[in-house]
Amino acid sequence: MMTIHLRYFALMRELLGRDAERVELPTGSTAADAFARVAAKQPRLAGLERSIMLMVNQEYVRPNHELRDGDELAFIPPVSGGAAGLFRVTDEPLDPREVEAAVAGTDAGAIVTFSGTVRDNAQGKTVTRLDYEAYVPAAEKKLAQIGDEIGKRWPGARTAIVHRTGSLEPGIASVVIATSSAHRGDAFAACAYAIERIKQIVPIWKKEHYADGAVWVGSEADYQRETGRVPQHS
Repeated sequence: MMTIHLRYFALMRELLGRDAERVELPTGSTAADAFARVAAKQPRLAGLERSIMLMVNQEYVRPNHELRDGDELAFIPPVSGGAAGLFRVTDEPLDPREVEAAVAGTDAGAIVTFSGTVRDNAQGKTVTRLDYEAYVPAAEKKLAQIGDEIGKRWPGARTAIVHRTGSLEPGIASVVIATSSAHRGDAFAACAYAIERIKQIVPIWKKEHYADGAVWVGSEADYQRETGRVPQHS
């Protein structure tokens, strides 16, 4: 057996009547197993399973993450404004099905999923890879803000966004967005809105690498406009 420290926030804290507790779980138990144990005591939590985010020792993990003795497991409920609650920046491969599941529900008549992938060409050159860099805490906060905005523009719509960081080769997904709504028109519109807002407000940057150098996308144009010179490729 092992001892796990559980933390609850917002709706979960109110439903359970406490903000933390210690539980004994069999060795090898996962984060999902821990949630199932908690939900068994409060049936109203069962409907939140797909929208709750899981953090172990202050790092986001997937439901199948295996817990260790002494771990702190925090359950992060959905944010306000109709957002689904899955807004994450990660260096791990993206799973579109996980993102879709975060917005699924019996009230949703449509789920629209967008996967942005690294292409092998840009500006007439062959792209060998993209490097993504993010100010992670701020980026996740802004992704959640986008979900908030969508919930206000299209009441009832839910949003989930996961963005990748690190060095990615052509064909690899760098971002997955899922939106759901009662009607397909709203779901499509919300997804398109999310794509554009990410470019506008989320502090994530990308560097394009070619055979003859590399540039930070967007920064090159700004540099040339301000200085009248083309920056040297690094």
